Amino acid sequence: MSDTIFIKGLALHAFHGVMAYEGKVGQGFNIDMILTIDLAASAKSDKVKDTVSYDQVVAVATEAFLGKRFKLIEAAGGAIADAVLARFPRVSAIEVTIHKPHAPIAAIFADVGVTLRRARR
Repeated sequence: MSDTIFIKGLALHAFHGVMAYEGKVGQGFNIDMILTIDLAASAKSDKVKDTVSYDQVVAVATEAFLGKRFKLIEAAGGAIADAVLARFPRVSAIEVTIHKPHAPIAAIFADVGVTLRRARR
């Protein structure tokens, strides 16, 4: 199957990170998600009941990301992937990318982050 729903650039402020000050001050993160889903039914019916609603995906991802303080964005991304797969049975796989553009790195860089891919077994 090659159908996808994507959400790019979800901007959230959170307190994730290994450094103590990251837990106090927080920083901005950007999240991209690509959901693998069969869209044949919704393409024919034109009804939201036959797909997954973007706003619900955003709500579930936001709750998972902000629900606790993670030291690693790898763990935060895993929480998002697990939550989306648990909540939306139509989604067969998800790719989550978390961008941490203000990571505490002593260098000039455009972006750093992680991408996780999870699928139903």
